Amino acid sequence: MVETEARSDMGIGLGLLFGGVGVVGALAMFVGAANQQVAGWGFALAMTAAAVSVAAIHLWE
Repeated sequence: MVETEARSDMGIGLGLLFGGVGVVGALAMFVGAANQQVAGWGFALAMTAAAVSVAAIHLWE
C-alpha cells in the first residue's frame, strides 16, 4: 500500500517573496542611512517581512 501526500510549495514561495521584501527593506535602510526616518521605516519593513516569512513557512507546511 502506497501512501501519498499532496504537498504545496506555497510555504517556499511565500518565504522567498517575503525574503525579497526583507532585502528591499534592508536596502532602503542602507540607502536612507542619512535620513533616520527612512532608515527606520526600512528597518521596520525588513523586520516585518522577516516575521511574516517565518510565519508563512510554518503555516503552509
